[in-house]
Amino acid sequence: MGKIINISEIMKLLPHRYPFILVDRVVELVEGDKIIAYKNVTINEPFFVGHFPGAPIMPGVLIIEAMAQSGGILFAVSQPEEKRGGPIYFMGMDKVKFRKPVVPGDQLFFEVKILNKRSKAVKMSGIAKVEGNCVAEAEFIATFGGK
Repeated sequence: MGKIINISEIMKLLPHRYPFILVDRVVELVEGDKIIAYKNVTINEPFFVGHFPGAPIMPGVLIIEAMAQSGGILFAVSQPEEKRGGPIYFMGMDKVKFRKPVVPGDQLFFEVKILNKRSKAVKMSGIAKVEGNCVAEAEFIATFGGK
């Protein structure tokens, strides 16, 4: 098993802040290869106010964003330390599929792997799971803005 990263360390690696930081903890990380992270989905999330009143469901785009943030942590840790902490930008998504809704009380796990890496860009594949069941999957490309 690789490195475990708590929220304080995550906030040093990602520029996101409340209410848009969507990763609570990294439970496994192998630099340059893969990451497993999670988000505890609670009824206190601001998006549940309108999505949907009386039947709260986590928006699919936020599931993909959380998956991408997990990938951003992996990409940042895989860079030289002086390049960490800068912005990471989405460049594209492909093969996005949503399988099941995510609701308050779920613990949403993200498994993200690097498919191809260049000096300033990376292609990754990810899967989001709740209780071991796939709820979403995607491939995405991001670039590292640097400091």
